[in-house]
Amino acid sequence: MSSSSHSVLLKTGVQMPLLGFGTYKLVSPEDVSRAVDAALLAGYRAFDSAAVYLNEAELGRALKQLLPKHGLTREDVFITSKLGSKDQGERAMEGALHSLSDLDMGYIDLYLIHWPGTQDLEITDPRNSGNRAESWAALEKLHVQGKLKAIGVSNYTPAHMRELIQSCKIPPALLQVEFHPKFCQTELRKVCEEYGVCFQAYSSLGKGDLVTDPVVLEVAKNCERTPAQVLLRWAVQQGVPVLPKSSNPDRIKDNARLFDFTLSDTDMDRLSALDCGHKFCRDASQVV
Repeated sequence: MSSSSHSVLLKTGVQMPLLGFGTYKLVSPEDVSRAVDAALLAGYRAFDSAAVYLNEAELGRALKQLLPKHGLTREDVFITSKLGSKDQGERAMEGALHSLSDLDMGYIDLYLIHWPGTQDLEITDPRNSGNRAESWAALEKLHVQGKLKAIGVSNYTPAHMRELIQSCKIPPALLQVEFHPKFCQTELRKVCEEYGVCFQAYSSLGKGDLVTDPVVLEVAKNCERTPAQVLLRWAVQQGVPVLPKSSNPDRIKDNARLFDFTLSDTDMDRLSALDCGHKFCRDASQVV
């Protein structure tokens, strides 16, 4: 089954697939092309990049070459990219235009501020807050121009979200953060729900650590699925979009098989009970 029928509605009126393909660490043109080809074949229709991944140009090129092969057009795919923290603030417009130019796909479906801090500033520097606001204003302009179809943020805390929502002209459509059974982000999800912001997961497998967790392994064995499928299904069953990443064609295919099974309430509860506030990725909670 194609993942395209499984999507969430962003507040801009755009449908975004629940399943996206993460491209972090895919850099060489050959690796990007091979992975994108396998992903399109497996039914992925959303692709997630970022300025700091250094692969926007490669992703754009691969999609332009491969979409016709799969009988698809630009409008059939959803592309996300992100503003690097080095461009936070007065360089935000330049940074976003650089992403648009590198991807060279006409427009970007969703563009995010990647990190609440600014490169080369201390996390306690009050200028971080002003830079975030300036970046957001630049994204709002490009959104109005139709170059960024939806805009949002990544790695923001509840405090960052409230600050943004109180000061922005256009509210964020989406927040992308680390989310998995060991880090359920209850408060952050409530903030997103309150303001109608789509909550999207990255690092669903806890950098690979969670696929060997005894509870995850037991649930996977009982429903005859891979641990990765169980972890990804746990999120999408809650309406949370996911971004599994792999360069292995078989794994890319396996990770897309999330919509032909359901986890029982008991299994969902067992997985959620693993929540212990454990982060595997960089922590933004101290950024002012």
